[in-house]
Amino acid sequence: MTEMCDIAVIGAGPAGANAALVASRHGLTVTLLDEQPKPGGQVWRAKSAAILDAPSTPESVAGGQLRQHLQNSAVTHLGDSRVWQIEQSADGWVLHLLRHGQVPSLRARALVIATGAREFVQPVPGWTTPGVLGLAGATALFKQELALPGKRTVVSGTGPLVFFVAAEIRRLGGEVAAVITPNSRGDWLRALPAMARRPDLLMRGARWVADLMLAGVPVHWRHAVSEVEGNNNVKTVRFRKLGADWSPKAEARSVEADSLCLGNGLIPAVETAQLAGLALEHRPALGGWVPKRGADGETAVPGLFLCGDGAGIRGAASAEIDGQLAGLGAAQHLGAETAAERARLRPSYTRAARFGMAMTALSIPRKGLAKLTRDDTIVCRCESLTYGAIAAEIAGGAASTNAVKSGLRAGMGACGGKFCQSTVARMIAQAEGGNEADVPPPTARPPLRPVPVAALAGDFDYSDLPIPKPAPL
Repeated sequence: MTEMCDIAVIGAGPAGANAALVASRHGLTVTLLDEQPKPGGQVWRAKSAAILDAPSTPESVAGGQLRQHLQNSAVTHLGDSRVWQIEQSADGWVLHLLRHGQVPSLRARALVIATGAREFVQPVPGWTTPGVLGLAGATALFKQELALPGKRTVVSGTGPLVFFVAAEIRRLGGEVAAVITPNSRGDWLRALPAMARRPDLLMRGARWVADLMLAGVPVHWRHAVSEVEGNNNVKTVRFRKLGADWSPKAEARSVEADSLCLGNGLIPAVETAQLAGLALEHRPALGGWVPKRGADGETAVPGLFLCGDGAGIRGAASAEIDGQLAGLGAAQHLGAETAAERARLRPSYTRAARFGMAMTALSIPRKGLAKLTRDDTIVCRCESLTYGAIAAEIAGGAASTNAVKSGLRAGMGACGGKFCQSTVARMIAQAEGGNEADVPPPTARPPLRPVPVAALAGDFDYSDLPIPKPAPL
């Protein structure tokens, strides 16, 4: 079955949902697609239906308002929908979906991609131990389930997310054993001029840190987790002092804990944009490789628009406005007049993006952090490939992420390379004596997400195959 709409929006986070809302106000039929059952994305993730009541947070309030706006709008929201293939057609786009075990298609005259970001975790010995979660994964656990990662948790990572996670653990009644961050106090002081543009967020962050200090939680500045000890669960977290480039130095110290939240920044999720035909460029200040785009989300591909963290990590506040600009741009492409609206929004977007990029700068890992990974450290979790095995493949001539993927299957597992490809690219750059800008991500191919063969087969029944009788002897 193939449905038709004017504009399809992939991703129902702050960017995608706002793109859908503003476009629909111009009389266009808009379909909003997302893998989660309810809109909100990672930032404004909806609570589980099993939770009947919970204290409000800024994220839950904003998410609730967004979901109410969508419910009251003409936008068609398709949750639990996984886009696994994109094709350009004569009259627009064809999106192939996995939804409720079926594989329907959606046709659209214009397409807005708002796929957000994925988390980067520098692999360290023991990082695959049960009880280790990504910082972003931990926030999903808090927002959706109001659950804790463990009874006693070490929180480690870059940027403001590390303090948000620590504060949420304490708010939900858990114990924070320590906060370990590669950032220094000086890094945060240098970011103050940009943060001053959002005094509300600055004060919220200050309250997180003050709460930790008053509770006696140790904050280890310019340190990083170097090893996780434990067999079936986390027992001990070891950490080391870092130099200016975040290279580990001095002897490791340890803290007892039963869980660890670990993260080293966000990376734009570009696979969908790649599959749609967009070229990439390396922009370190925006989180690495990003699709090329112009003003108001417009791209070099007619009828294709891009917004949110998938176009560069600029934060949730800017993603909202960026989504509105892209939605208005798509509406203009289909004949609506939106120039005045976009002109009014651009100054607000610029201010919000400036703050978000200052937070991104705090989160970008420096080169020395890679020295925490040892030869026997698992890098590709899906295929259980170690750093040493991948290094040997690179030394044997695999000079691209595609080559490593072809030779070792790194990135061909269920996660599609989300956990390993950034590390692989950095390994290649280091071995070749170049920069990450010289090592693009692997080619995006369908399916973008795992699709059961049974869904693709549909009503096909092997018993219906005509099988000739055996030839006589």
